[in-house]
This record gives sequence, structure tokens and C-alpha cells, in this order.
Amino acid sequence: MMKAHPSSFRDPLGFMFEQDGVLYRQVNESCRTNYEGLMGSGLYDELVAKQLLVPHVEVDAPRGGAGAWRILKPDLVPFISYPYEWSFSQLKKAALTTLRIQRIALKHDMSLRDSSAFNVQFIGARPVFIDTLSFERSIEGRPWVGYRQFCQHFLAPLFLMAGCDPRLSVLSASWIDGIPLDIVRGLAPRRYRWKPGFLTHIRLHAKAQERFQEAASRRSTPPRLSRASLTRILDSLRSTIEGLSWNPGKTQWADYYAKTNYSEEAMELKKRFVASVVDEIRPGQVVDLGANTGEFSTIAARGGAYVVATDMDHGAVELCFRRTSAEKDTSILPLVVDLTSPTPAVGWMNAERASFLDRCSGKTDLVLALALIHHLVIGNNVPLRSVMELLARAGTHAIVEFIDKRDSQVQRLLASREDIFDGYSETGFENALSGLFRIVRKQQIAGAHRVMYHVQRI
Repeated sequence: MMKAHPSSFRDPLGFMFEQDGVLYRQVNESCRTNYEGLMGSGLYDELVAKQLLVPHVEVDAPRGGAGAWRILKPDLVPFISYPYEWSFSQLKKAALTTLRIQRIALKHDMSLRDSSAFNVQFIGARPVFIDTLSFERSIEGRPWVGYRQFCQHFLAPLFLMAGCDPRLSVLSASWIDGIPLDIVRGLAPRRYRWKPGFLTHIRLHAKAQERFQEAASRRSTPPRLSRASLTRILDSLRSTIEGLSWNPGKTQWADYYAKTNYSEEAMELKKRFVASVVDEIRPGQVVDLGANTGEFSTIAARGGAYVVATDMDHGAVELCFRRTSAEKDTSILPLVVDLTSPTPAVGWMNAERASFLDRCSGKTDLVLALALIHHLVIGNNVPLRSVMELLARAGTHAIVEFIDKRDSQVQRLLASREDIFDGYSETGFENALSGLFRIVRKQQIAGAHRVMYHVQRI
């Protein structure tokens, strides 16, 4: 039975659907001209060759729904992520990729009619465009219809992240159709006010939107824009984005490994334990919760897994992405996720963009929870049982590091608060596993008040 994908219902030209566990894209008859332009102009071939667009094949079955003209079977992205889960450099790279695709499209007399950030996904550190139906034939003199969307989806959050605080990326979850430019105009620091890129693409653009709304009841002739003028706008957007930067060095956890209390021997034992479990179960997908800069994510990736490396700290995720990007790593996807409030389902019917846990559930073979549990239990008052329930929902196997109260890191958490955590002990931890996981193996880390567990969901 055909089941429409909840994130793909707004476009009248086609939609995504699942049938028998396979994902397809329906191309409606109304999109015939644009699709033939994409495929016949050489644009599709060039974008796929440069790994900028997901490939697809045309299939005869299933038949699709009303209005169907073609059915496509696209290659799948390993894990779907959203712009409000990306680090600064991830969003910046996605923005520059979108502009590059638009430049290539114009060369083939095509154009992006949809420049939503949700049309970009990451395969590890590599961005790729996923919406085959976002391309239309370019009309000479017509302005870029995706310009406003690009500014609201990419430029607006980038200015806020670079100029104010990277945590403001969460505004993109509240405005999934793009952050209103007047919001950015009011929040951005004064030093941006007269910078050409901010002035043109945010301040004046916001003012133009306000004038348009005021004149919406009056018919007017759409402005004409030459190809050269459009190219200059794309160049201006690119130079503006390339000029934005953010230094991750001052966040709370960006330099975690420089301050850890592990001895070299203890760290090596921990690494060997993780590597041995990965070698034993050969996971296809690993979710590393509290991954920091991705040291243990790398161990899992070397074992052949695709790793979603999450941390609440923007600085840590930024450093992880910079490293994987420099290495052209397509096996580790860094994401900003706060486990005390994981990414919720948002959008239409609270289903258009799936929650983080729903995206993990049923697809994750192994969860890493290393040096994490004490932060949730003691730092955030989450009961041990609740933490185990989260891990059980996320994946089939888990590697959990339990850190005793005698450890200096736990003592640091307890230094500023009353110790009300009577059940926080090795015995209490194992009791919390009851009915959810069975213990496959446990190992004391020599010279540390820490125990490594490999557990499997019952």
C-alpha cells in the first residue's frame, strides 16, 4: 500500500512515498517540462557526477497516485538531519553548495525554484541536494524565485550564529519556512548593520518584503533581472557567506579531552573495549550520544559503521565537522542534539520533520553512551531508569560507561549541590537495566572508578 511521506506534501509537482518499505518519488504530469529539462540539458548528469545531487532511477512500478507521470527510485541518505541540528560550518557548507548548484543550473538554462535548507542532506561531511523536482527551466529576465527562501533558510541563521550565538540555530525549528528577516535585522549585532552583505540581503531585503506586503492588494509588474545581474547576486551571497566565521574554542566542552582525568592506559582500555564490541556485532548504524569531537565515533566508523555523532555543545560538534570535512569523511555525521531535550517532531501535524529519537529507532544497531550517564543523572536529575529507557528506544545494542561517585568528574558535579542520588551506584545502574537490556559483557577500567558495559536490548 502506498504511504505518502509526511515531509513531502507541499509541492504540487510531485511527492515522496513509501511502498513495501521502499522510498519512491512521484513526478506529476505538471512537472514534465521541468523534469525533461533537468534530464535532457545535462544538468542532472553534471550534478550527479560532482556528487551534488542524489542519483535516481526511473521505475515502472509501483504505479503511484493521481497525476503520476514518472516514478523515481532515489538513492537513500543514511540518516536524515535538519538545519537546526547542524553546526555553523555545516550550515555554511550547505549554503555554499546550494549556491554552487544554482550557478551550475544557470549554465544549463535551468534554475532552482526551491532553495530550502531541508533540500540539503549530509552523507557524513559531504552535503548533497535531495530534491530532484526543485529545478525549473530558467526564464530570461525573471528574478531568482528561490532568493527569499535562501536568505531566510541560510543567510539569516548564519548571521545569527556568527554574530550572536550558534545556539540561535534553534530558531530554524520554530520557523521551518525560514527565519523572518525582520527578526534577524533586530537581533544581529550593530557591527553587521552597514556591512554590504547584511545591508543588501537582510536589511534592505526585509524592508522590501514589508513594502511588498503593504502593496499586496495592488497589481504590479514583476521586476526583470538580467542573467548578469542574477550572477552578481549569487556572487554577493557567496562572498557574504564565505566572510562569516565562528570560533568554537570557548564553548563548555570543545576542549573536553584536554581536561579529562583519564590516564593513557585507561583511555586505551576504553578504546579497545569499544573496538572489540564493534568488531563483534558489526553494526551498520551507530549513534554516539555525547560524542564530543568524535574520537570514539571514529573507532566505530573504522569498523565499517555509519556513525551519527551527537553532542549538545556547538563547539564540540563544530570541531568534529571541521575534522571530518577536512578528511572528506562520509562515514561520520556530526549533529547538535541535547539529550535532555532531543530534537522534537515539528511542522505540519507535528510530523513534517521527525524527532531525533524516531529517526534513530528501528535503524540503529549500536548506541554509544560514554562518559554521559553521570551528566544526565546528577547534572540534570534524570533517573537512571529513564536514561536506560532512552537508550533502549534508540538502539539494539549499547556500550555504556558507568562512572562511580568517587571519580573526580562526578565529584565536580556534586561539589555545588546536595547529593540526593542514593541509587546512583554500580548496583543501581545494573538494576536500571532490568527488563530493558541484558548485560553481554562488563569490564572495569583499571586505575579508574569506571566500568564499561556492553548491553543488548531484550
